[in-house]
Amino acid sequence: MVLREYMARMDGQDPEKALALLEPGFRFLLALPDGERTGESRADFAAYIAGRNAGDRVHEIVRYSVDQDLETAYGFVVEAGTPTGAFLSAAVVSPSGLMARYQSYFTPVFDLVDRP
Repeated sequence: MVLREYMARMDGQDPEKALALLEPGFRFLLALPDGERTGESRADFAAYIAGRNAGDRVHEIVRYSVDQDLETAYGFVVEAGTPTGAFLSAAVVSPSGLMARYQSYFTPVFDLVDRP
């Protein structure tokens, strides 16, 4: 279940550790309120991490599923104890157990499910 581990590492003190969970040709789309971030390599994602201002941010997963090589997670982004919005993320997992593709949508204005 690489998607859960990825989010835990992104929320940790050293988010660069998440790079070890990505295939070299990792492709991604992050749809954020201020625009989309895309890339076609682990290096592109490293550049995204370097420019990210995460602060005291955590991804609180409330729904999770796995269907063959596809993992999905739904939850809330919480910063300094305050929810700032909801996310829906999906990852395609390679045969070696690493993330090959990742797509994530974040919105501060709509919750698909209620936060517990």
